[in-house]
Amino acid sequence: MDAASATTHAICYEDRDMRLIIAGGGTGGHLFPGVALAEELRSRDPAAAVRFVGTARGIEARVLPGLGWELVLIEVSGLKTVGALGALRGLVRLPRALLQARRVVREFEPDVVIGVGGYASGPVVLMARLMGVKTAILEQNSLPGLANKILGRFVHAVFLAFAETRRFFKPTKILMTGNPIRRDIRLALQAVGADAVAAGDDPRRLRLFVFGGSQGAAALNDLVAGAAGVLAGRGVAVDVVHQTGDAHLEATRARYQAAGVTADLRPFIVDMAGEYRRADLVIARAGATTVAELGVVGRPAILVPYPFAADNHQEVNAREMAQAGAALMFRQTELTAEKLADAVADLAAHPERLAQMGSAMKALGKPRAASAILDWCAGGAQAGSSKR
Repeated sequence: MDAASATTHAICYEDRDMRLIIAGGGTGGHLFPGVALAEELRSRDPAAAVRFVGTARGIEARVLPGLGWELVLIEVSGLKTVGALGALRGLVRLPRALLQARRVVREFEPDVVIGVGGYASGPVVLMARLMGVKTAILEQNSLPGLANKILGRFVHAVFLAFAETRRFFKPTKILMTGNPIRRDIRLALQAVGADAVAAGDDPRRLRLFVFGGSQGAAALNDLVAGAAGVLAGRGVAVDVVHQTGDAHLEATRARYQAAGVTADLRPFIVDMAGEYRRADLVIARAGATTVAELGVVGRPAILVPYPFAADNHQEVNAREMAQAGAALMFRQTELTAEKLADAVADLAAHPERLAQMGSAMKALGKPRAASAILDWCAGGAQAGSSKR
């Protein structure tokens, strides 16, 4: 069932305001889609009750209190890629985590529990399902992690962003909703996406927007700075806006200076939507949030996946975009500044291809992801035959 078929916008569940638990976190890639769901629910019904469940070590413990969302912590850790001692520690903690999850579910009495990935997701979603609560998981990436592979066997619905991920889950449970984006960012990106042409300052110069995530990416920074120098030597006119990350700002500035290139370097960019609007081409990693934002705004991209992502999922993310004609993908280990400069120069010389890539990227966008998931929660769409 495609998310577009979900048209109901009910804000109540069985004649009361909805009560929703969002379980998981650990990283921003897991947490912020959950925040997007919470924001969308509160925009529909200010009286709806939302509770996040996470761990003290995850990003949720630092971020959610400042955003004003209720957070309950449980004690759980990973079983995979943590070594033998870490896996043993995770197994020892699991029974207590399940008891803590049971208490959270019993006290809050949720109508729906959604797991967004991360350590806390497993015990909470599993316990809720055993207690008869309507449950679902959100898989943001093209390759699911161990917890979601297991939970997918028990939950009522599985929300996906990539077609590649379908093979891991039962077809009757799948809804292709896309990856939720936080409300203010999504609305800004949708407004930007209404512009058919990027609004660069000089139509004769290709405007590049470069970022490797909120913390930056040293390897990507070096590649782009080097490529900018090669392009300058060839007489290819580009303007560069580059989010470097705090830790990499000075080193990246030195690289551009050594290449004889002037660029707009910033450690962190708040107005991402504005930079998307002004960009002709984006050069970035291929995390789930980045890919979702590119789809909503409809900007062509060169994607350089982070090679050490779990199960190399960023490469799979990027490959799907490339196969759709929306992006070019280069493995970091195979990419040089010269190769990157070749790709940028070729696109600069063929603006019609940039436009085609932008249209293909826009076609992949799912701006209603959060809304479609909440439609299912409210009963507007059903996945599979299991019911509470």
